[in-house]
Amino acid sequence: MIYDYIIIGSGIAGLNAARLIPKSKNVLILCKKSPWECNTFYAQGGIASAVNEEDVPAHIQDTLIAGANYNNKEAVKVLSENSFKAIHDLIDDGLEFDLNDKGELAFTKEAAHSRSRILHADGDATGRMMHLFLLKQCEHEMVTNAVVNDILIEDGVCYGVQYFTSETEQTTAYAHNTIIASGGIGSIYKYHTNSTTVAGEVQGICFEKGLILKDMEMMQFHPTVFKGTSFARKTLLSEALRGEGAYVVDENDYRFLFDYHEDGELAPRDVVSRSIFDYNQNTGLGVYLSFDKFEKNFFRKRFPNIYSNLNDLGYDLPFERVPISPAFHYAMGGIATDINAKVINTKNLYAIGEAACTGVHGANRLASNSLLEGIVFSKIAVENIEKENYQIQKSNYTKIIKTYTRNKNIDKDIKNILRKIMWDNAAIVREKYKLIDSLKQIETFLKEDVGRLLFLRLLTAKSILTAAIERKESLGAHFIKEK
Repeated sequence: MIYDYIIIGSGIAGLNAARLIPKSKNVLILCKKSPWECNTFYAQGGIASAVNEEDVPAHIQDTLIAGANYNNKEAVKVLSENSFKAIHDLIDDGLEFDLNDKGELAFTKEAAHSRSRILHADGDATGRMMHLFLLKQCEHEMVTNAVVNDILIEDGVCYGVQYFTSETEQTTAYAHNTIIASGGIGSIYKYHTNSTTVAGEVQGICFEKGLILKDMEMMQFHPTVFKGTSFARKTLLSEALRGEGAYVVDENDYRFLFDYHEDGELAPRDVVSRSIFDYNQNTGLGVYLSFDKFEKNFFRKRFPNIYSNLNDLGYDLPFERVPISPAFHYAMGGIATDINAKVINTKNLYAIGEAACTGVHGANRLASNSLLEGIVFSKIAVENIEKENYQIQKSNYTKIIKTYTRNKNIDKDIKNILRKIMWDNAAIVREKYKLIDSLKQIETFLKEDVGRLLFLRLLTAKSILTAAIERKESLGAHFIKEK
């Protein structure tokens, strides 16, 4: 059987693409674990949108400023001009966003936005509510615990994918068109906010195939995650908290961020993350998020999930401050695509969402533009595929279908070393000699007899380190420390 579509990933980009594909098409959706184990499900922040046509230029400008004007301006224009319609298509299908006292969409403000234009659902559970809504809309075949280990490409044509169905079993599926919506790379860093399924293996496959990975040095670190747990995946404290009055202090209650940027807590994410990192390094003082400007009932209503989660950890909000630090959050870089979401130098392979790099985020993503990117470019991808109607001939794929070993005994130790290397040397502040030493270490690991999944993670790490070494000057989220 040849599917019309294979979609790798079940986050907002993949599921919205599935929603828009005609029901008559044969579609296979591959989930690495369960469908809700993805970054969309954990997204507390809202979804940005131009409020109306008049707001489009300002939304574009805010996106460019946050991205250090490194953005693909055409992609930013497409994102903003399509934002309002994309949101209302979801609303028309039954998705409910939070409303204000007048029964109108309740737009809120977040860092680096010049006006209130962020929509939320269930307060601080926007990603989860959108994800559950899209899952209910999905009528296509979905396979869980399917871990993609290869993409079948020959002469620019994608014929399908291979994936593990267990520790030892693998399956091959063919499709006329394949959409990568597998998310970012979070789990290759020691501390992150991502789902543990998000580990960059598909980016590694693309690197292996000679496809272009663009802007891989541009990795965003969220400035405010809860520091009080030992897990690699840290609890995110949404940008919306600072947008509505939470502020950062040291252990002496000093608001030091204004020493770094005139906008303090509302400066772009890369600035706030770097400032917190630098201040802690220079002073040794702990850093906290304070909520004392909030009234308790409002806080519980506006941020019900954050309130509940931190209450379970023993914090009485908004009366107590909580310890914070930055952690890896989002990959601006990824699989290079054109404005129609087609992977560069391919005929029928597409990438959408965080896995892709259209250049829309530039050197630093503007808060809440990621969910928007997922719904806008998934729609564009499906429209382009339907228009081109590309058909593969299965017999034209002449390469050998390889059998891979998923994991090997040495993988765990190397995986932990990899995560520490990336956190210590390719994170918020970087030094050239450390990047070079790290790349040498990764090259050594790539010569080891490791399992397939670790091998792919190592290739992705190599692409990040190589890009970081090649960009010799600081730009946005890529900060090189001067000697």
